[in-house]
Amino acid sequence: MVTIGLRPRRSAVLRLLVVAVALAGALFGTAAPASAHAALTGSTPAQGSVVDRAPEQVSLTFSEGVAMGDDSIRVLDPEGKRVDRGKLRDLCSGSTVKFGTGLMPGLRDGTYTVAWQAVSADSHPVSGAFTFSVGAPSKTAAAVPQQEAGGGLVGALYGVARWLAYAGFVLLAGGSAFVVACRPAAARVRSVQRLVVHGWTVLTATTVVMLLLRGPYTGSGDLADVFDLGGLREVLITRPGAALVSRLLLLAAAALFVAVLFGAYARTGDEAAEDADDAGQGRRRRDLTLGLGIGGVIVATGLAATWAMAEHASTGLQPAVAIPVDVLHLLAVAGWLGGLAALVVSLYWGPPVERTAVRRFSRLAFGSVVVLVATGVYQSWRQVGSWRALTDTAYGRLLLLKVALVVVMVGFAWLSRRWTARLGEVRATAVVEVPATVTVGARATAGQADAGADTADTGSDTADAGAGTADTGSDTADAGAGTADTEAGAAADPARAAQLARQQAALRTARVKRLRDADPERLGLRRSVLAEASVAVVLLTVTTVLTSTEPARTEEAVRAASGGNSVAANQPQVLTVPFDTGGPGGKGTARLDLDPGRSGNANELRLRISDPSGKAMDVPEVKVSFTQKDKQLGPLPVVPRHMSRGHWRASDVRLPVPGEWQLSLLVRTSDIDQVTEIKNVKIG
Repeated sequence: MVTIGLRPRRSAVLRLLVVAVALAGALFGTAAPASAHAALTGSTPAQGSVVDRAPEQVSLTFSEGVAMGDDSIRVLDPEGKRVDRGKLRDLCSGSTVKFGTGLMPGLRDGTYTVAWQAVSADSHPVSGAFTFSVGAPSKTAAAVPQQEAGGGLVGALYGVARWLAYAGFVLLAGGSAFVVACRPAAARVRSVQRLVVHGWTVLTATTVVMLLLRGPYTGSGDLADVFDLGGLREVLITRPGAALVSRLLLLAAAALFVAVLFGAYARTGDEAAEDADDAGQGRRRRDLTLGLGIGGVIVATGLAATWAMAEHASTGLQPAVAIPVDVLHLLAVAGWLGGLAALVVSLYWGPPVERTAVRRFSRLAFGSVVVLVATGVYQSWRQVGSWRALTDTAYGRLLLLKVALVVVMVGFAWLSRRWTARLGEVRATAVVEVPATVTVGARATAGQADAGADTADTGSDTADAGAGTADTGSDTADAGAGTADTEAGAAADPARAAQLARQQAALRTARVKRLRDADPERLGLRRSVLAEASVAVVLLTVTTVLTSTEPARTEEAVRAASGGNSVAANQPQVLTVPFDTGGPGGKGTARLDLDPGRSGNANELRLRISDPSGKAMDVPEVKVSFTQKDKQLGPLPVVPRHMSRGHWRASDVRLPVPGEWQLSLLVRTSDIDQVTEIKNVKIG
């Protein structure tokens, strides 16, 4: 197999890419841990509530499917001891996703902490904690994890691995598509070979890393658990674990594909060039191209499906449609960005690229963009759901950023197409054959002749290149004349022969680079393609962060269930109101619980009054009212009934609209001593 490659100075060439990688790193480095794609929408007992007697169980309700185990819900008493039974209860029914755990009997009064952790249906971990009280609130020594699920060092490493996995897939699939569909001669170009092989290597390595990190990523968050075989076994039976294992199996097939692409397929190109009139050789190459095309599409589709089957597309609205659409989206991304990367390395570190190859890639990129737009519109509708969500949610804002980057890339692509239209056809150049020599020194001396021959064989794109070939051919005569002397010198001094070979290689590289850079059209094309590739690096990072962010439709659905406010606004409202009527025994604290704290529902108001020492105390009279000044509603009076010493309760408290309400509490401690305290409360 003939391999062609160049090694020019790369510092100036890679400046734009370095800037792009720095921007991508800044964006990725400041991204928060993976957002929860399944949100907690309710609990029993409710967050912050005070119940009269200890419940028999604690249950949690989620916005979408989650995976939980026996240790996923922990309930801790005021001293921090576990009081749950350690057995998960599946309480799901129909479209309601609900899980719970039983509690030990005989729980005493005080504040209890519920800590929970789950894995969303789209493979991302989610966790949280809240408290409720039995009888009356108390101090608690319960310790809950301070680190969010999917955060910390393990979360950062997993996020980097996900980005590298996407990048590896893009380079592997897109680079291979560029060779087979756009420029078969690139199968013999060293820089393109390295690009595709590195893509395969990165994707394989990151898949193994993600498989090992999956356990601590969704569980303990401790990096030391990476090699926990028990945790690895649990990962393998989950859908994300099965997807990662399937990806490794498909990568084994991809390794065979790459070996054939840069082995047998590249050799058929050499043989076809040597014997252009052999019909059998041409038919063999066409058959091999067809086989690689079909096999490559199958393997690439399978690899893309390992993402689609385990992430956003696999859950939510219309998964049967979303999964194949997501596969097409990923293949289009790989075809565009991966092919672009192959074109970049071909333009900078390979022989001159033919105009036909650039035009073929231009058509491939255009088709990829059309598929991206079509699938992207569907995915946006599915994940966003409304125009308002584009600006009101993190997912929507990231999506707008992604669209802006795509528009910038399309702009650079348009410039590249203009440069492509101005490229000239390659004119045939004479190739001067150089007699082969058997010594190292002779090969070194004939290096300039080889440069001219290489330029002719690979299809130089400029007239200057053709002229350069002729010049090199004329230099060959001098090379041939000195062959005998060089053989003698090389035989006497091998070190001198090696030095001479390096010098001639450097001269050959400089000559080809000079001829290549003399073409202003190709120089402009290289710059526009490099700028396009730089934007692609940032775009890939935004896409990775986007797949780790809660879809806007899910966030909007949770808000809708919460009366248009945040999830916290849908929780029971707890107010602590200190008061002082000014008379003897006039100081105290009132605690009001409004459950479930929603408009349009029948809420229950619980009121407890305590003296400065915390003991329950009775007062002659208490009154409560609610006022909505913005909509001129109220005051709406509430008359609580006295239940026991220091405790009052009112049922069927209805507030007609959500929003900020003003709660007025009147406390009278004697015939003449009373005070009215006002607090704001947010109703969902």
